[in-house]
Amino acid sequence: MSFTPIWFIALISTYISSGFLGADEFDFENTVAEVFSKRCIECHNSVDRSGELDLTHRNSVMSGGASGVSLVPNSPEKSLLLSHVAAGEMPPPKNGKSQQLPKREVELLTNWISAGAPWPDNRVLDPYDRTNDVRAGRDWWSLQRLKKPSVPLNTIQSNNSIDAFISEKIQVSGLTSAPTANKRDLIRRVYFDLIGLPPSGDAIEAFSAESSVDAYEKIVDHLLALPQFGERWARHWMDIVRYADTNGYERDGEKPNAWRYRDWVVNAFNSDMPYDRFVIEQLAGDELPDRNESTVIATGFIRLGTWDDEPNDPAEYQYERLEDLVHATSTAFLGITVKCARCHDHKFDPIYQTDYYRIGAAFWPGPVAHRNRELNGGPTNEELGFEVLGWTDISNNPTPLHSLKKGDIHRPIEIVAAGPLSCVPALVNPFVAPPAEAKTTQRRLQLAQWIAHPENPLTSRVLVNRLWMHHFGEGLVRTPDNFGFNGQRPTHPELLDWLANDLVENGWKLKRLHKLMVMSKTYQQSSQHPKQAEYMVQDSANQNLWHANRRRLDAESLRDAVLSTSGQLDLRLGGPSFLAPINEEALEGLSMKGNAYHASDASEARRRSLYMFNKRSLMVPMMTAFDTCDTTMPTGRRESTIVATQALAMMNNDWIHGQSKEFAERVMKCSPDIEARIDSAWRFALGRSPSASEFSNAEAHLSRQRNNFVGTQNDPERAAWFSLCHVLINTNEFIYLD
Repeated sequence: MSFTPIWFIALISTYISSGFLGADEFDFENTVAEVFSKRCIECHNSVDRSGELDLTHRNSVMSGGASGVSLVPNSPEKSLLLSHVAAGEMPPPKNGKSQQLPKREVELLTNWISAGAPWPDNRVLDPYDRTNDVRAGRDWWSLQRLKKPSVPLNTIQSNNSIDAFISEKIQVSGLTSAPTANKRDLIRRVYFDLIGLPPSGDAIEAFSAESSVDAYEKIVDHLLALPQFGERWARHWMDIVRYADTNGYERDGEKPNAWRYRDWVVNAFNSDMPYDRFVIEQLAGDELPDRNESTVIATGFIRLGTWDDEPNDPAEYQYERLEDLVHATSTAFLGITVKCARCHDHKFDPIYQTDYYRIGAAFWPGPVAHRNRELNGGPTNEELGFEVLGWTDISNNPTPLHSLKKGDIHRPIEIVAAGPLSCVPALVNPFVAPPAEAKTTQRRLQLAQWIAHPENPLTSRVLVNRLWMHHFGEGLVRTPDNFGFNGQRPTHPELLDWLANDLVENGWKLKRLHKLMVMSKTYQQSSQHPKQAEYMVQDSANQNLWHANRRRLDAESLRDAVLSTSGQLDLRLGGPSFLAPINEEALEGLSMKGNAYHASDASEARRRSLYMFNKRSLMVPMMTAFDTCDTTMPTGRRESTIVATQALAMMNNDWIHGQSKEFAERVMKCSPDIEARIDSAWRFALGRSPSASEFSNAEAHLSRQRNNFVGTQNDPERAAWFSLCHVLINTNEFIYLD
């Protein structure tokens, strides 16, 4: 094992003492502070003083530890700290592997001691000062101030800044971008992305025939203005805020008026509510000076989690509810896992246990309920003046919140005042007490304003990354709910920051950002590349975005596309949720199954999937087969599986069969002519006419099925058309976006 010998230390000491480097010139922050924070502080701090040595501030360093004085200024050869480090004894081996400091870092410490061990006044190091090999520090990339990068200059013919950033990395990687997608694929892509519905065959045909340079932009503007835009993007947000219509647990009772929150989100997106206001209303709509029914409805965000109306230990359950609120808030808006610090300082991110309770104190004590009450009481919603699923404080001076040793409610530690996370260096101002006349603590309002502050580096980064993920298939950060140490680094950090700055500078408006993304040449690329096989070897994950990502329709878009194809889709906006039909077999495991679930009228079940009643204990099997999200916790990115049950659901599900029959009836009404019917079937399902081979195969399928159904079906002709229509909605072309 190699180490820096004492003779080398002495040589360096002589070299420095000759006047080459003085103490007043020493760069403490980028040398000693960095080495101590990365290598030493985890074990040698004011709480965990391994060997009785604390390296967090000058006095404790000079005092030394159990082995005596650890450091002698100007004398590195007499300093135990340095000799242990130089010999490779510190840091100690971990998991049988040496952690010996690199030669450069040993030299830095030697230089520092030889310069008199200068230490800035009042400078105290801590374990979260710097990022190291096992965890992030406050210097972590996502916690740094936004700095708007310059748009790269390159040869691509595009006036869209997104393309400049993307093409620069593609060129550096020695790749080229895929050609533009064909018009049919492009219009299907942008329709599903912006409104979650397929374009009609006529719309595809008109766009394909259009030669004007602004034809695509006109489609984008049209879609952004449709009310279905808000419905589509509300569904994404509902994943993040763990939306459901029921409480969960054994009784799984309904949350009255939860649907009003869902409709509020739809309206917010359709009206292009600035995102900072969107955040503030959800966390503190009841505390705003201009509070009204809409802003109180927005606070339903806080009420959407699971709720046990008969917990085993009510006191313990209060803290479980608090954990849900901290987790939902920090994940949805900040993309970091604050809840991991409930019992101890975060093991991977610079979040102290007190940070967890500072956020939690904003929600302490608990809120209102509707006609049932939360654990620690509170006024009913009627006393708020509105019949909504909302939240408000029961006092402007609540009982104090204590941090808990290892999260145990029976081991309170210290009182923690509400405040922001300390890991965001740009914004560390404490919260202030409310005016005496205030009815609430106004802590949530201050928390919301801190989150929505233009200088909060997480909020805008997280939001633009979520939008990017839904438009491009993967986020610039591919872990959208985790911008911490265990998350992935951004593939294009400059682009992420440019977009985040652009969002804030332009009033937090989202429709403008949607348009910027879908108007880019990067978005309009084909999913297929002439050099696909070659490039897949170099970048199989498509981190350089050299082609569009092929995507399967999510559960809601697939169901809505089936309804649209069958001609049954009801586009009514808003209102109470409907209960979708569920096979009796799926109800067998429920207690009180006779009263547990009653499907709505068939006319209601034709509405968009957004309006489907989400019962936590009984999710619709068709939706779960296609990876609808877990409603118990925030879900920024759904799983996307390919399993046999999906094919079986599309082939055998009763609802799919019913819609295939409606589709067949729609086709048969178009014309008595078989050729016209086949053409209509393709246009309804796939937005195009069939090819010659598809047409002949369709004729052969109809003929074969007519013969098969003779004697088994009352109307073999109808049964044959049902079979053909069922086949069409089972094709990859129907289920996937290219």
